[in-house]
Amino acid sequence: MLQSSENNSQKPQFSSNPNSFNPVKTVSPPVEQATIGRSLVIKGEVTGSEALYIDGKIEGIINLADNRVTVGRNGTVAANINAREVVIMGKVTGNIQCGDRLDIRSEGSLTGDIVTQRISIEDGAFLKGSVQVRASEQKHDKAQQQQSKALFTESGKPSTEQPKAASAVAGR
Repeated sequence: MLQSSENNSQKPQFSSNPNSFNPVKTVSPPVEQATIGRSLVIKGEVTGSEALYIDGKIEGIINLADNRVTVGRNGTVAANINAREVVIMGKVTGNIQCGDRLDIRSEGSLTGDIVTQRISIEDGAFLKGSVQVRASEQKHDKAQQQQSKALFTESGKPSTEQPKAASAVAGR
């Protein structure tokens, strides 16, 4: 009997070890990143909801507002880029609008205008164009001001016009 209970206790230990590793793997979401290889050439608009690594050539528009765009060392982009984060190690010609950060590495080259919240340019990088750095508080403050204008009148009293307009529409 002792032998059978030892065997039973060993089996769950071995079977539970692989299971204990599975949750660890699924805790952090996998990094989904599309790759445009060296030999690929894309002309047109690129949109999506995952990160993009470009080692080939793109001409047109890249719109990945909530994601990261990385232009690899072999990448050549002739496009306007709208992304949360942009990393340039290759050559980019076009305007860039970043929701968070632009990073131009030492071997990177950018010709175009930039609008971003944060920027990093390494020694040896090439940049030709204008740079506009926006503070994240400005966006937040403007949104709050617009909300408060909609809810309150100039005297500070709650606005009664909006509910009347809404009820008039609802009554029809």
